Amino acid sequence: MAQNVQIILARDVANLGRLGELVSVRPGYARNFLIPQSLGLPASPKRVAQFDHQKRVIEHKRRILRAESEQKAKAMAGVTVTITAKVGEQNKLFGSITSRDVSKALNAIGHAIHHKDIKLEEPIRSVGTYTLEVRLEGDVTSSVKVIVIGEIDPDAVPAKVVEEAPAEAAPEA
Repeated sequence: MAQNVQIILARDVANLGRLGELVSVRPGYARNFLIPQSLGLPASPKRVAQFDHQKRVIEHKRRILRAESEQKAKAMAGVTVTITAKVGEQNKLFGSITSRDVSKALNAIGHAIHHKDIKLEEPIRSVGTYTLEVRLEGDVTSSVKVIVIGEIDPDAVPAKVVEEAPAEAAPEA
C-alpha cells in the first residue's frame, strides 16, 4: 500500500481542512481530485514557507479590517434613522420600507452601509420603531434604530361627504 502524501490546501475543503493547512491524504485522492481541481498543492518546504507568509499577511489584513469595523460599530451604536412614508388608514404603509431604504437613509447621514449588510427579515409595512442589525466586515455587528413615521396622503384617503341641510332663508326685517 502507498503511504499518505502531504498536501497544502489552496482552498477550504469540506471534511478535510482550511486554506493553507498541511494535510496528509492518500496519493490517489491528491493526484485525481485535489490537485486537478486546484484545491491543493504538493507540499514542499518552499511552498510551506510561502503559504505561511500568505496566511500571516491575510491574518494581519483581517485584524486591521476588524479594528476598523469595530470603530465603525462604535460610531453607529446610537444611530437613529427616521424614514417617512405615505400611509393609509390603520397606519399601513403604501408599499414597504426595505433594506435599500434604510441603507439610503444611513448613507445620507454619513454611514456607508450596503443594503445587503442590513438584516431585515421582512420589509417594514407599518408605522413604528424597529431595531435592525447591521453586519460589518470582520464578523462585527451593530444595531440601528429605525423610526418609521407616516405621512397621510390626501389623495388616498376617501373624502367624507357631509350633507348640509339647506339653509333656510332668513326673514328680512
